[in-house]
Amino acid sequence: MTKAMYENRELSWLRFNGRVLEEAEDERVPLCERLNFLSIFQSNLDEFFMVRIGSLHDQALIDSEARDNKTHMTSSEQITAATQRIRELCQRRDRAYAMLLDRLADQGITLVDFKHISPQSEQYMAEVFHRDYVPLLSTFNVGKKQSFPFLNNKKLYAVAVLNTRTEKERIGIVPCSVDVLPRLVPVPERAGCYILTEELILHYLPLLFPGYTVGSKTLARITRNADIDADAIYDEDLNYREHMAEVIRRRRKLCPVRLELSRSIEQRVIDRLCEQLQIDKERVYHNDSPLDLGFFSAFRDQLRANAELFYAPRHPQASPDLKENLPILDQVEEHDVLLHYPYQSIRPFLRMLSEAARDPKVTAIRMTLYRLASDSKVVEALEEAAENGKRVDVLVELKARFDEENNIQWSRRLEMAGCHVIYGIERLKVHSKLCLITRQTEQGPKYITQIGTGNYNEKTSRLYTDLSLLTADQELGEEAAQVFEALLEGETVDHTASLLVAPHCLQNKLLDLIDGEIQKTRSGSGGHIRIKVNSLSDKTLMDKLVEASQAGVKIEMIVRGICCLIGGVPGYTDNLKVISIVGRYLEHSRIYIFGDGEEARYYIASADWMTRNTLRRVEVAAPVKNSELKKKLEHIFEVQWRDNCSARDQHADGTYVRRYPGTDEPLNCQNLLYDEAYRAAGKEPQA
Repeated sequence: MTKAMYENRELSWLRFNGRVLEEAEDERVPLCERLNFLSIFQSNLDEFFMVRIGSLHDQALIDSEARDNKTHMTSSEQITAATQRIRELCQRRDRAYAMLLDRLADQGITLVDFKHISPQSEQYMAEVFHRDYVPLLSTFNVGKKQSFPFLNNKKLYAVAVLNTRTEKERIGIVPCSVDVLPRLVPVPERAGCYILTEELILHYLPLLFPGYTVGSKTLARITRNADIDADAIYDEDLNYREHMAEVIRRRRKLCPVRLELSRSIEQRVIDRLCEQLQIDKERVYHNDSPLDLGFFSAFRDQLRANAELFYAPRHPQASPDLKENLPILDQVEEHDVLLHYPYQSIRPFLRMLSEAARDPKVTAIRMTLYRLASDSKVVEALEEAAENGKRVDVLVELKARFDEENNIQWSRRLEMAGCHVIYGIERLKVHSKLCLITRQTEQGPKYITQIGTGNYNEKTSRLYTDLSLLTADQELGEEAAQVFEALLEGETVDHTASLLVAPHCLQNKLLDLIDGEIQKTRSGSGGHIRIKVNSLSDKTLMDKLVEASQAGVKIEMIVRGICCLIGGVPGYTDNLKVISIVGRYLEHSRIYIFGDGEEARYYIASADWMTRNTLRRVEVAAPVKNSELKKKLEHIFEVQWRDNCSARDQHADGTYVRRYPGTDEPLNCQNLLYDEAYRAAGKEPQA
């Protein structure tokens, strides 16, 4: 097969982050939301370096000839191509930042440097520096008697060339990320005017290095590799929780993969920094915008009273399929319920879990936890259930990247309450969103199962679009019980009838479902596949989709992020179309629909179509059997497919072009779905 229909995973992800950046550039987006999108772009890029560039860096060291299976690029070639794309994106980011500063100035907020303040203000700043900063700042004078300091990941440092008449040139380094110091320093006599604390420190560096002349200077920030294989370094002398704590400690000291500088300095100084940090010169980036945009949140807070600078407030609504005055458990036993976040509230699920904790008929609760809110009602319910004498089995995935430390704390807390906690299984992440409640009835034990597309996190349920199926279907409950029994034994299920469960019963079943649509098309009845996922990179599934397209199957895909398959390539993907939606809420739900009419098969899932999800994680996709809920999934997909405000069409060259309403009625799918949720709850939609 030609490479023309495939795109490299890393380059595809960078296209996605470019779509995030578009939201920051878009004048139609409210100002404070644009600030937020620019911050998201920056934090996304940080994680890309920490995880993806870090991984490619390690791969290049292990096997320099290893190639990606879609575009056949080596790890080094991928890094080179990504670096070029990143530099282009960073130029756009810097322009967007300058534009947003102009818009902030219109709102009475300005960020200045010392060239733009009066002598009186500078005198005040000097007094502030002497009084508040000097006692708290550490200095490193790098020379023969003082080695180069360890630079922490994503922290800010002031770096300067130090000279005397008699000594060889030295480098001075001052950490700027001091928690007790404010990031924004008000400029006196100018309301709403600020200087960044790192700029204040950089300006007064000569006061911190008496006896030296400060030459060129800059702010610096390094990004360290965070891609560490927890299983590969497993120490059998430690219990698994202690082992993961050790993984976190090691990760903080992994090699740098990027050096960012705020100003141009002599190349010899950059060379010396690269030598000390053991980083290639190609990984040095010069920014015209601040190295850390976290201060945008303070500006957003200051402007909170100006409603037009933000999206109109929206609040999750009650599901019309549930009555407030009746127990959720009883209602779910009568009919399946599909909750759609953030349009509908997560509270019915939380109520159901709390009811289960108190219900004398409930004997057991089993649950997989991946990421949790900081003040988790889910954990509170599980603790209460254990304290009430129920069997509570909880799999807490300690390998959830960047949430390991939080999950270690949650696992300890659950154990203290009497829950039986397991920590995942060797070489696989448990990413499924699965909760199983066992209830004793007159007819014997009955299962109530919840299967979702997103984490049990009350905060993100207001920010991410996700689906949550509540069902008393006993076939699904029995298979969910098998999944949990296997997990408790450190194993995974290798056969299912209804659920699709990775790593053994997902990819193969998806291939069969695609084959079914191919056969329909060849028999003349027409095949149709609709998929909504966050990412698509599984080569086996993509090859099968190409085969389906060539057979004439109509394929519609909503892929928010990475999409390594390109639609509309003549002779290969003529019948496959891809769109991406980036908007106010992060599109996180996964929907798989195969076929049309009465025979169509509908699923919601925790799994994206990436090899890591289909073969290297425990994931669960659940069939949706209720006809009304099928219509709901059909409607969600159809509305998103018609979006002409937030959707981008993928073109045959791999680029994405944003849709605009033009002469058509504007259709923002997220706004429409929220309007419908308000009306279903008996309320008027908010403007």
